[in-house]
Amino acid sequence: MNKIFLTSLSLCLCLLASDTPTKTGIFPQKEMKTQNKEIASLVAKEITSTLPQIIDKYTTLSSVKNEDTTLVYTFEINTGVKSDETVQKEDRTRMKQAVTTGVCQSSRKFLEAGIDTSYVYVSAKTKVRLFQFDIAQKDCPTRIN
Repeated sequence: MNKIFLTSLSLCLCLLASDTPTKTGIFPQKEMKTQNKEIASLVAKEITSTLPQIIDKYTTLSSVKNEDTTLVYTFEINTGVKSDETVQKEDRTRMKQAVTTGVCQSSRKFLEAGIDTSYVYVSAKTKVRLFQFDIAQKDCPTRIN
């Protein structure tokens, strides 16, 4: 009797399951973008309330804003006696590598969610833009699990 009951119950559950609509698939792209804009805006507002932040003896984080789904961080660099042109020429490659590596590690979850990052560096002395590094998930090495 128990065997018949269990078999009947299993059959009913299978029939019910096949008739029950399920929601599967990918989160709608438009809704995801709207959500990411809101997240980027909230992050920018939160960080802005703590600015300026001295990063090291040469660098100060002066502003954070969002442009669509990108967080834009602006840093002022004290270049000392170096000219803007010298800094741009000599330091760009090293800075880009260091910034990309750091962002890929520290902002991995944001990047995976589609919230990109842009680091803008300006001269503290002249306010000239020295570098801009735009970083998206595609710029980061793939993770090995």
